Amino acid sequence: MTALDVVGMSAGYGTQPVVEDINLSVKSGTVTALFGANGAGKSTTLKAISGAIGVMAGSVAINGAVTTAPLYQRARNGLSYITEERSVFKGLTVEENLRVGGVDIPTVLVLFPELEKRLHIKAGLVSGGEQQMLSLGRAMVRGPNLILADELSLGLAPLVVTRLFKALRTAASETGLGVLLVEQHVRKALDYVDHVYVMKRGHIAMDLTVAEAKLRIDDIENAYLSA
Repeated sequence: MTALDVVGMSAGYGTQPVVEDINLSVKSGTVTALFGANGAGKSTTLKAISGAIGVMAGSVAINGAVTTAPLYQRARNGLSYITEERSVFKGLTVEENLRVGGVDIPTVLVLFPELEKRLHIKAGLVSGGEQQMLSLGRAMVRGPNLILADELSLGLAPLVVTRLFKALRTAASETGLGVLLVEQHVRKALDYVDHVYVMKRGHIAMDLTVAEAKLRIDDIENAYLSA
């Protein structure tokens, strides 16, 4: 089954497209990476897929159904979207964040036991890694069909990044979840993904299996990931 199928999608802001003719798919039970330099259009692509901004052309299908619904409706229908700003309510405690998300707190703590001692601390006061564990735990335990994760590892220590990647990989493999991961830690991410797309200047420049991407990693970094 395909968790996400994007066909000929163009999107942007106002009347100006930022990304054009985007074709990509994410199979259920897999993790797909979207790489590219800063400004390549990765975040805009996720915003359009999520319904946070409109699509100018083409289509987005989630779990086989084409949708033009706004973000909140897609979220109700099984989409979780983790933005690069870290999706937490900083004025609420960790526990309150989980309750607002309507998730089972013990299940989140099984995934990320580090949060147990932080439950009664405001989310804005915990570390960046703990904020991302909170965001990811809340997103995963909702039981989504598809997770969009934008720069999950931004500013985090390598050990924390590994924890987050492993959690996504395990969830995809065990629950059939589909994941589209925008990521700058390219070499580390390749150990946890199944498929790779590379963007350049608003277009998909490469469509590779993870095995192909590993063989061509130097070419990818030199040609597409430099500013």
